[in-house]
Amino acid sequence: MSHDPLAALRQPNFAAYAAARLVSAVAMTMLNATILYHVYQLTGSAYQLAFIGLARFLPSLGLTLVGGAVADARNRKVIVMVTLVVPALASAALFAATAGDAVTSPLIYALVLAVAVAASFEAPARQALLPQVVTPEAFPNAIVVSSTIQSLGFVTGPAAAGLCIAVSGVGAAYAVHAALVLAAVGITALLRPRPVQGPRRAVSLAAIREGLEFVFRRQPLIGAMTLDMFAVIFGGAQALLPIYATDILQVGGLGYGILSASLEAGALLMSLLLIILPPVRQAGRALLVAVALFGLGTIVFGLSRNFYLSVAVYACIGMADQVSVVLRQTIIQLATPDELRGRVSSVNMLFIGASNQLGAVESGLVAGLTSATFAVVSGGAGTLAVVAFVAARLPGLRRYRIEPEVRGEAVTSQAAAG
Repeated sequence: MSHDPLAALRQPNFAAYAAARLVSAVAMTMLNATILYHVYQLTGSAYQLAFIGLARFLPSLGLTLVGGAVADARNRKVIVMVTLVVPALASAALFAATAGDAVTSPLIYALVLAVAVAASFEAPARQALLPQVVTPEAFPNAIVVSSTIQSLGFVTGPAAAGLCIAVSGVGAAYAVHAALVLAAVGITALLRPRPVQGPRRAVSLAAIREGLEFVFRRQPLIGAMTLDMFAVIFGGAQALLPIYATDILQVGGLGYGILSASLEAGALLMSLLLIILPPVRQAGRALLVAVALFGLGTIVFGLSRNFYLSVAVYACIGMADQVSVVLRQTIIQLATPDELRGRVSSVNMLFIGASNQLGAVESGLVAGLTSATFAVVSGGAGTLAVVAFVAARLPGLRRYRIEPEVRGEAVTSQAAAG
């Protein structure tokens, strides 16, 4: 069969899903970048950046698994629409507080917490909704295309935040974010998803446990999630970008936006390559190599004192990370039955949330105790150690292979059951 890189996008239902994902991804990363910059301008403290990460992580720790169970028991489209309203309201409140010169750190933390609670329900429902808006034969292609659309949104969001901050201040960035989120809600309303295949489970501890057991009994699933989580905890430098832009590279708000966006620019470039090129078959081995390159790039970024070199290296880090993202999502989606996708996605989102937010906490605390440079460089070294450990202890992931599609269904190696 010939490889059609746009097979999923030729389906109107998926095209609407992709458009909504693009707009919401721009909005989400725009809000994240704006809040980090705003908090650092208000406080000048690396510790405060760590607390923002903690406020984002705590709700996901307690609610993401519940959100996955809800996604498998209720209408996933409605869940996405309702939960997207929360960040729009949060941005409206921040815009009003900023315009009235009444914004405070506690207010920002409270609204970040509210947005994180909503995200704990939105993210599993959105990921589980994907198979319902595309035909089975185009599903593997939809995973790669969806990741590409997400990367496009992620690269646009921080740049838009930096531009708004430089031209009109942080208040304008909050206003634009609220408008984008409401647009995403409207586009999502146009979706006509197919019914979920398989039995529906009521929201319960037993249903949550079923999802956890499914993941932990399959070595490639738990291996891919664990590798990503600890690699990003140690190697993520995003929370320290305000310090690099302001104090180390001295490039201001616009430079901060460019630096933030360079990660997703690299991810977007890699996504386009992954769409065009034939699918990666040796998925486990490629995942380990990609995360190792992520760690090496982080070390170089931490040591750089040249803005252009930092942007280029951060883009390369994004390229390596995108390979990891696509391979992990492909493994998870292809190995999970439809009726379990919400719960399995919630486990994956819990790992992702732990990596992103605990990574921000770790970076902020280490930077506060030592320096931003030490925090980033030591984190890159920690990522390499994680890759070596996972490769040695989880051979099922190392040997995992995705076989060519047969009659529209992706066939995976026997390692999937390990």
